[in-house]
Amino acid sequence: MKTTAPSSSIEDYVKVIYSFTEWQEKPISSSQLAQRLGVANSSVSEMVRKLKDQGLVDHKPYSAITLTAGGTRLALSMVRRHRLIETFLVEELGYRWDEVHDEAELLEHAVSDTFVERLAGKLGHPSRDPHGDPIPAADGSVHMPAAHRLSELDDGHSGTIIRISDDNPELLRYLAAENINLDAEIEILGRRPFGGPLVVRIGAGPAPRDFDLADEVADSVWVHSNTRHSGCSVEGH
Repeated sequence: MKTTAPSSSIEDYVKVIYSFTEWQEKPISSSQLAQRLGVANSSVSEMVRKLKDQGLVDHKPYSAITLTAGGTRLALSMVRRHRLIETFLVEELGYRWDEVHDEAELLEHAVSDTFVERLAGKLGHPSRDPHGDPIPAADGSVHMPAAHRLSELDDGHSGTIIRISDDNPELLRYLAAENINLDAEIEILGRRPFGGPLVVRIGAGPAPRDFDLADEVADSVWVHSNTRHSGCSVEGH
């Protein structure tokens, strides 16, 4: 008996559920899922029931939504597609990193598994996308780097920027304009008085640059710390 392929809506739902918990452990709620997908709460409730019937999620009324093993496998396959396409758009077609998300959302449902694996080979089997998110391997394995949000690190910590959230394209454009990119060296100098911005130093060598970063920026940047960090546990899987 031939298995029916999941719809694009189902693929989108499991991918968003997975992505929400990828860099933090708190599971997603129905209202958060509705907000991220831009749909009504009633639509989420109906779809979550369908996902549960298909064995893709675990959910009880008024509780968080979590993926089953089958749901996780499907989510990882979609995440792999999405991030490989984003990488291709940046590296081969000259897209900016703030432009690729919506394009990848359209293309990921239209390409075959063969195309995805040919694309991975063409790109040299990259381990991360343009924003630093890990690209799952073809077997579903994922290497999550040890990292902390910039906003969680104490004064004096230094490290390397390894991930920048792609939730806000305007923030990505700001960082690109300031030449704050993946693999940049960063040091936390402190905060301005009275709840002011976080002051950081970007770059090493003779010409580092100092920046005042708003909380939204500091919350969107993940750092692999070179300094022993005692106040926070490592997020991820």
